[in-house]
Amino acid sequence: MIQLVINIFVLLNNVPFSFQEDDNVLHIGGIFPIGGKGGWQGGQACEPAVRLALEDVNKNSVLSGYQLKLHWNDSECDPGLGASVMYDLLYNKPQKLMLLAGCSTVCTTVAEAAKMWNLVVLCYGASSPALSDRNRFPTLFRTHPSATVHSPTRITLMKKFGWYRIAILQQTEEVFISTVEDIELRCKQNGIEIITRQSFVSDPADAVKNLRRQDARIIVGLFYVVAARKVLCEMYKQQLYGKSYVWFFIGWYEDNWFELNLDKEGIECTREQMRIAAEGHITTEALMWNQNINQKTVSGMTSEDFRQRLENVLRSEGYAIDRHRYPEGYQEAPLAYDAVWAVALAFNKTMSILEKQGKSITSFNYNNKEIADHIYSAINSTQFLGISGWVAFSSQGDRIALTQIEQVIDGKYVKLGYYDTQSDNLTWFDKERWIGGKIPQDRTVIRRVLRTLSIPLLICMWVITTIGILVAVSLIIFNVLNHHRRVIAQSYPACNTIMLSGCVLSLSSIYLFGLDGQIISSAVFPNICQIKTWVLSIGFTLGYGAMYSKVWRVHRLHTSQKKNAIRKALQPWKMYSIVIFLLGVDVAILFLWQCMDPLKRDIQVFPMENPLNSNDDIKIRPELEHCKSVNHNFWLSLTLSYKGLLLLFGLFVSYETRSVKLRQINDSRYVGMSIYNVVVTCLITAPVIMVTASQQDASFAFVALSVIFCCFLSMALIFVPKVIEVIRDPHDKPESKYNPDAGMSKEDEDKYKRLIDENKQLAAKIKEKEDRLKQLKSDLASLRGDTDKTELKWNDESQLTEHSFLSQSLSRIDENSQM
Repeated sequence: MIQLVINIFVLLNNVPFSFQEDDNVLHIGGIFPIGGKGGWQGGQACEPAVRLALEDVNKNSVLSGYQLKLHWNDSECDPGLGASVMYDLLYNKPQKLMLLAGCSTVCTTVAEAAKMWNLVVLCYGASSPALSDRNRFPTLFRTHPSATVHSPTRITLMKKFGWYRIAILQQTEEVFISTVEDIELRCKQNGIEIITRQSFVSDPADAVKNLRRQDARIIVGLFYVVAARKVLCEMYKQQLYGKSYVWFFIGWYEDNWFELNLDKEGIECTREQMRIAAEGHITTEALMWNQNINQKTVSGMTSEDFRQRLENVLRSEGYAIDRHRYPEGYQEAPLAYDAVWAVALAFNKTMSILEKQGKSITSFNYNNKEIADHIYSAINSTQFLGISGWVAFSSQGDRIALTQIEQVIDGKYVKLGYYDTQSDNLTWFDKERWIGGKIPQDRTVIRRVLRTLSIPLLICMWVITTIGILVAVSLIIFNVLNHHRRVIAQSYPACNTIMLSGCVLSLSSIYLFGLDGQIISSAVFPNICQIKTWVLSIGFTLGYGAMYSKVWRVHRLHTSQKKNAIRKALQPWKMYSIVIFLLGVDVAILFLWQCMDPLKRDIQVFPMENPLNSNDDIKIRPELEHCKSVNHNFWLSLTLSYKGLLLLFGLFVSYETRSVKLRQINDSRYVGMSIYNVVVTCLITAPVIMVTASQQDASFAFVALSVIFCCFLSMALIFVPKVIEVIRDPHDKPESKYNPDAGMSKEDEDKYKRLIDENKQLAAKIKEKEDRLKQLKSDLASLRGDTDKTELKWNDESQLTEHSFLSQSLSRIDENSQM
C-alpha cells in the first residue's frame, strides 16, 4: 500500500524543484520520534543533539559558505505517521538534499520509499537487522549500529560463562523479529540450544509465565523500553530474577528506565520491586560515547564537553537532569550529533567533486540521480572521530562500532567490558557481580541419584540367609548319614534332600536380589537379573515340588483305600518324576524367556526432589533400577500362572489329606503344614511386591523375609521331629510320641493286608450261615410231630454249634487286625 502511494506521488509530482530562495542554504529533512506512547521515543534527546550539531557545523564553516538547515516533524515512532511526515517534507518547499530519521519501524518505511526520490537516508536511531538489506534499502546509512552487532557479543558472553541453554522473549516488531533470526542462526553455529522463543504484542504476562514453565534461566529480552517495564514487573511477579536467572536487555534504555513512568504506564510494581527485579541483568549496546573523555573530536569538543552542553539544553527544556531523570534517547544523542556531522562532511566532499565538474549541489532535484550518487559515494567513504567514537560505514551502510557490556549492580549500570566484532576481541574488566556469589547456571542441574538398598538391611538379610543355608546344608548331611534309620527311611530321604536343595537355592537368591548399583556395574546388572530369576524359580520348584510329590502320594493311597481297591503301591521313582516334570516346565519357560526376550536393566525415574543441604540450583532426580524385558508382563504372567496352579493343586491335595495318617509316609502331616505355609506366604507376597516395587528397601525386605520364612518353617516342620527322634531314640524304636505317624515294617504291612482279606471271607461265610439258620427256624415251626421235633432239635443244636465256632473265629481275626 505504501509503495502504491509512493508511485502515485512520483507520477503526479514528477516536476523538478529548484532553489528559489536562500541559495546558500542546504536543506535536510528530519523525522524524530518524540511524543508517542510506544516504541522508541528517542527524539526527545536526539533532536536537541541535532540542533547542537547544526550550530557547530555552521559555526565551523564546514560547508564553505553554505549553511545547513533542518526541517523536521514528530513521527511518534509510528510508520504511518512517519510516511506522512516524509511526504510533507518532500512536497513542501524548500527541496531537501537528505533525510534524517529515527526509530526502526519509521526508518524502514522512509528508507524503502526514499529511493524513489533519489534521496539518501541517514538513520541516527535504528537497529533493525532488516535495514542491512542493500537490495531493499539501497540509499540507507545509519550511525546506529545494527542490532546484529549484539548477537556475537551475547554469544561470546554465553560461551565465557558456560551458558549453552537460553530462551528468547521478544516483542512482535520487525526489528526484534529479524534480530531473533540472527541470534538463532548464531546459536546454532555455536552449539547453543534455544529452549523456547516467546513473543507478545503488548502484554507479556503469558509469555513470561511460559518462560517459567520451560525452566528458562538465561533469557534474551528484545523489546522497547515501555514493554521492558511491563516485562520487568511480570518478572518480579513470577520470581524470574535473582541468583538463578540472567536477563540480557537492550542497552539503549536510559540508565534509570526501570524507575520511570511507572504510574503513567500503569505498572503494577513499586520502584523498589522494579529495582529488585532489575538487579544483575546484563545489557549489550553499541558504543555510543567516546570513551576517551579528553580526546577532541571533529567538532573540536570532547565527549565530556558535549555531555555538559547537552545536559544544559535538556535542563533548560525542563528535564530533571540533576536528579538523573534523562529523556528517552539520551544514550543515542551522540549518534544523532555525529549523523549531522556525517551529512556535512559528505556534502563538503560532494561539493568539491561537483565544483571540479562545474556543477553545484544546489542544482539537485529528485530526478537528479548523478548528484544523488555523488552524495551516496561521499557518505559511504566518510570517516571521522565523533562524539560516539570512530564513525565509519560498512558496505551495507551499517555503523562499525565496538559493543559495550554493562550490568546493573546495586541499582546502577557498571561497565563490564567491550567487544570488537571485527577482531573478535573481548576486553573484560572482571567487575561482574552475581547474586549468591557464583555464576548462575543455564539450567537446573539434574543430579541423577540411584536409589540403592540400605547397607544395614542388606547385611542383616544376608546374615540370616547365610545361617539358613548352613542349617539346610547341615540337614542334608544329617539326612544322608541317617537315611537307614526308620524315621528317615519312611519319609523318603531323597525327597528330603531335594527339598533342602531347593531351600538352599531359594535362600541363595537373596544374595542376588541384594546386588544393585552400589555393588555391581550397570553392564553386569542384566546378567544378575537372569541368574536370580533362574535360581529363585528352580529353588522354588525343587523345594515345593518335593513336598508336593509327598502329599500327592498320600492322596493316591488314601483314595485307593476309600474305593476298597487293591492297588499296587506307587513306586518312589514316580514321586521323583513329578519333581523332574515340574523342573522341566520351569527350564523350558526360563530358556524361552532368556532367548526370546532377555531381561535388561530398566530405569524407573521419580519426580525431582530438592536437595537437603545445598544452596545450589540443583534438583535431585531419583532413579531405581529394575529387571525388565520388552514383553515382561507376558512372561511374568506365564510364570506366575504356572506357579499359581501348582500352589492351588498343592493346597487342594493337602486339604484332602489333612486327617490322613499313613505309615508309608510318616511326615505327611508336617509336609501338608509346610505347603499351607508356602501357599499363604506366596499369596501375601505377590501383591505386596507389586505395590512396593518402587520402594527398594521395603520390596527387598519383604521378598527376603518371605523366602526366609518359608524355608526356615518348612525345614523346622519336617526335620525337627526327625532330629529329636534320632537324638532320643538311638536304638530306632518303632513308635515315639515325637513321631505319631511312625511307620511299620514291610512284613507287618503284608500281614495286615492278609488279615483284612481273611476277615472279608469269614464275614461272607457268617452271613451265609445266618441265612441258613433263619430258614431252619421257619421249617421247624411248620412241623408238628414229636419225632420230627426231636430230630429237628438235634440238627438245630448242630447248626448253633457251627455258628458259635464261626463267630469266635471272626472275633479272633478282628483282634489280630487291631494289632
